[in-house]
Amino acid sequence: MGPRAGAGEVNEDRSADRRTKLAVERTYLAWWRTGLTSYAVALATARVVPELAKSKVQWPYTVLGIGFALMGAALMYVGEQRRRFGVEEDASRAFSLGLTVGGLVLGVGLVVVLAIEP
Repeated sequence: MGPRAGAGEVNEDRSADRRTKLAVERTYLAWWRTGLTSYAVALATARVVPELAKSKVQWPYTVLGIGFALMGAALMYVGEQRRRFGVEEDASRAFSLGLTVGGLVLGVGLVVVLAIEP
């Protein structure tokens, strides 16, 4: 007996559906992973770098660390929203632009603080 007619189509449909679900899962896990990385950068910026640099001024590092932590929280929130509601569309342009600008401001701020530190 040969394979039933149409059996391949069912398996292909299941396979495509599974690949789509896995791709969506990888996407929200990437949001979470990036959020956790932002938390690590926040901790390093606010506590580790000033200690290693023996900085006399703490507040710029703390401000930057808070900024990185807030960015991490936003990324974790988006990842959770995508997981819970199965959002398959791209993040909004405004949110993406906000993350990009925020990341650039924090990065430049960190470079400036590190450059002016004696």
